[in-house]
Amino acid sequence: MREAGFAGDSGLYKLPPLAAGKAGGAMNRDTIYARASGQGSAGVAIIRISGPNADAALAALSRAKLPAARQAAIRTLYGKENKGVLDKALVLRFPAPHSYTGEDIVEIQGHGGPAVVSALLVQLGKLPGLRLAEPGEFTRRAVEAGRMDLVQAEALADLVAAETEAQRWQALRQFGGGPSAIYEEWRSRLIRAGAWLEAVIDFPDEEIPPEAISDSRRALAVLAADISKYLDDGRRGEIVRDGFRVAIIGPPNAGKSSLLNALARRDVAIVSATPGTTRDIIEVHLDLQGMPVILADTAGLRTSSDEIEQEGVRRSKALADLADMRLLVLDGAASEPLQGVPRSLKESAEITVWNKADLANHADRMGISISARTGDGLPQLIAAIAERAGSVPNGEGALVTRARHREALAAAVENLQAALAVPAQAQELAAEHVRRATRDIGRITGRVDLDELLDVVFRDFCIGK
Repeated sequence: MREAGFAGDSGLYKLPPLAAGKAGGAMNRDTIYARASGQGSAGVAIIRISGPNADAALAALSRAKLPAARQAAIRTLYGKENKGVLDKALVLRFPAPHSYTGEDIVEIQGHGGPAVVSALLVQLGKLPGLRLAEPGEFTRRAVEAGRMDLVQAEALADLVAAETEAQRWQALRQFGGGPSAIYEEWRSRLIRAGAWLEAVIDFPDEEIPPEAISDSRRALAVLAADISKYLDDGRRGEIVRDGFRVAIIGPPNAGKSSLLNALARRDVAIVSATPGTTRDIIEVHLDLQGMPVILADTAGLRTSSDEIEQEGVRRSKALADLADMRLLVLDGAASEPLQGVPRSLKESAEITVWNKADLANHADRMGISISARTGDGLPQLIAAIAERAGSVPNGEGALVTRARHREALAAAVENLQAALAVPAQAQELAAEHVRRATRDIGRITGRVDLDELLDVVFRDFCIGK
């Protein structure tokens, strides 16, 4: 069976073959439509229509013979306003089941002016059997039709949202099915290992070989170890997806806000000689050598009677505890640069930054010497942050990228460990734990509880995806 890909793609991003009959029931659905390209003015805007009335909608708009499947054609599109002509556009048809959603799909590639797009969407809304798509509904239908699993659908959302090279590459590998294959292989091993435990329950009068049960338990122990090792990844996948969080900490007037502005190359934070100016956390998202990095400027660490400043200091300490990395910024020209900094934060800081190198000599101090005012030392600091954040090598294996996946895998390990702790005479309880572990892993790709999972996964998708 031929593979499916994105409409009009170059063959780079293939989806798994569509299983026979997966698209059954599509004729009972509404036909949905939405803009599939970005918002705002553009040379071209794409409007996607999916469902049983997609071809009828195109025929109503074009008032002409439908083009052949997967062959682009120019059509004038008509409505009732402005003498009937809405636009002149390139149109394509992708009949079911070989389409992105597994349903009949029509794509209209028209001019990207807001008035043109609005007129087309309004006209589609007037056609019988059509409605505007909900967020993520096209991709949800693709999952329900078997065109991809939940992990690939989430990876598609990450690919659309990718802002750095590391995020793009990770999302592309996830979409390619690497993690899905791992999870499905684990699920198959669980089913095989649990088969003899189920046999003990279902056929109590049969003589089950003792070595079969012991082999099953060994297989479960190996699988629990494999999943635990997979989870012990330092949250690399989630860091690449969500951003490497760096907390800029230090006493007042050390130059934390000046450093943030210098790294962001714009005035993000207010800089003042008055101590305690920064009272709330200010974040900046940066792309450092392909890695997404979130820099957070925090309130100066000192004892204060000001209630608002006290709250700012409390938040600074809490953020530092949760950050992936801490930059301790100190005033290199001060007589007591560490005054007010708690010992725990001094010890936990991965990099000590000595600021104001234009005013003092830092040659005898451990750390990185910079001047936020002149820019001296900033390239070295950026390189140190990027090195710490790391990058995703091309050959690195699949990673856990979402809390949903990590929680499900952790639950599977817990159930496997519980199964292994069950006494030999209580195989029914062990079998139940194995069933739960199988469901835990199945929830990641959508093999079980699909409707409930789909509501959670696709609620944050954009319209038209």
